[in-house]
Amino acid sequence: MLTREQMAMRVARELRDGYYVNLGIGIPTLVANYIPQGMDVMLQSENGLLGMGAFPDEQSLDADMINAGKQTVTARTGAAIFDSAQSFAMIRGGHVDLTVLGAFEVDVEGNIASWMIPGKMVKGMGGAMDLVAGAQNIIVVMTHASKSGESKLLSRCTLPLTGAGCIRRVLTDLALLEIADGAFILREYAPGVSIDEIAAKTAGKMIVADDVREMRFS
Repeated sequence: MLTREQMAMRVARELRDGYYVNLGIGIPTLVANYIPQGMDVMLQSENGLLGMGAFPDEQSLDADMINAGKQTVTARTGAAIFDSAQSFAMIRGGHVDLTVLGAFEVDVEGNIASWMIPGKMVKGMGGAMDLVAGAQNIIVVMTHASKSGESKLLSRCTLPLTGAGCIRRVLTDLALLEIADGAFILREYAPGVSIDEIAAKTAGKMIVADDVREMRFS
């Protein structure tokens, strides 16, 4: 299975020069550490920072410089700081080129559940609802199954939805899949993971692409 760092590395390969990118809480935040050298990407945070850099070391740590998940971050050259209303205007106006989000569940219709589990205390939806509504290019990054072994790639989400019909790609610790025609289409599989294992851990309909390949990191 892929590590959290490998998942972030794979997502970083989807970045393009000049992109404005929003990284959700959790594994998506690690993508900031793997932006290809020489590529100009501006990372956007809902709390009002455009131009996040990599996570700080002890020398560059500033407790007042945080992302939307309240993690300390750095600001790259050319960064801008503004209020959250302007930040959400950027999101709602469709000015984010790529959004990377975590999730609890995704289904074959492209629905995503990412903000609450009934009976558990939650802090709120955050910016996820605006991000899935305002972005055309979204990648969900999550584990393929829960800690109890239950699939998180379903025929239909069981948890309250964050957005409906908005997800087209999912990267898990086992595979990269596209969502189309009511199915998960397997495009890449993690090194050392069999297609049979991925199929067994995918509750929703899964189709193996004719050109499916092993994921590479070199």
